[in-house]
Amino acid sequence: MNAPGYFRHGGRMGEAAASFPHAPLPWIDLSTGINPHGWTGPRADFAALQRLPDPQETAALEATAAAYFGVDPARIAAIPGAEFGLRLLPRLTGAPDVGILSPTYGGHAEAWGAAGRIVHTAAALEALPATSALVIVNPNNPDGRETPPDVLTGLARTRLLIVDESFGDITPELSVAPQAHDRLIVLRSFGKFFGLAGVRLGFVIAGPGIIAGVRAAFGDWPVSAEALAAGTHAYTAPEWIRDTRTRLQQDAGRLDAMLVSAGLKLVGGTSLFRLASTPNAAKWFTHLARNGLLIRPFAQEPNWLRFGLPGNEAAWSRLQAALQQGIA
Repeated sequence: MNAPGYFRHGGRMGEAAASFPHAPLPWIDLSTGINPHGWTGPRADFAALQRLPDPQETAALEATAAAYFGVDPARIAAIPGAEFGLRLLPRLTGAPDVGILSPTYGGHAEAWGAAGRIVHTAAALEALPATSALVIVNPNNPDGRETPPDVLTGLARTRLLIVDESFGDITPELSVAPQAHDRLIVLRSFGKFFGLAGVRLGFVIAGPGIIAGVRAAFGDWPVSAEALAAGTHAYTAPEWIRDTRTRLQQDAGRLDAMLVSAGLKLVGGTSLFRLASTPNAAKWFTHLARNGLLIRPFAQEPNWLRFGLPGNEAAWSRLQAALQQGIA
């Protein structure tokens, strides 16, 4: 696969178009785990965009999100995307080394390495050394691995534990956010489940010491007016949230059937993305890209391909046609 940028994360549409200039338009981005049927409720009005956000609006958003997550509002801080949180925490916690349950989102290892910390990765908890900090993504990206909440709370008794619940909205029963404290830190993302990644909104949930550090790092205006409006309204839409979980599960099942019919082996995933394995992953990636369909390959796992959900029937049809056509 002569496309190094695609191995970092999804969403490199400009690079895809440059690499495959003859692909049919429009491009269909299936490289991310972002809900293609995003929240369409109230957004910020023009007057809100013309001024700085009021700290009381931020506090109101945090209170709304806290109720949704089932946590004390004093233990949550809004941030401009979970990515900012994972980049900040190595420096904020001061842990000299970290174990990361892998394979997972590469940003965690990058963040700890950039902070000068020793990074250990392993596919099983028992294979990790007794580091001072531990990072677990739950449910995991890209394979959907789930770690039971009681296992997580047990681990937090012996070391600093950071649980990245960026995909936690689809599996609320896995969340340890209500148990968060300064040694059990939870990251949440708004954009993935609510389909508004560009709004850039996330949260750190922890004890008072960590929350104070997060607030000091981001100051009086941690998130934008768009994030304030979208989050405050979306987190108070229980019917939309319920219906979206159902729709995502149905769409994931539909995608599974298409991938299996094409001869790909299902490895795992969540209802926002599916992970498949094939020894012909490079050929499939190129074939789909030439058909204007961008999926996610993995440099460290060359047989893996991750598929996001198509957003409309035209996209489903193009994917099905390309899969049925097969590779040479």
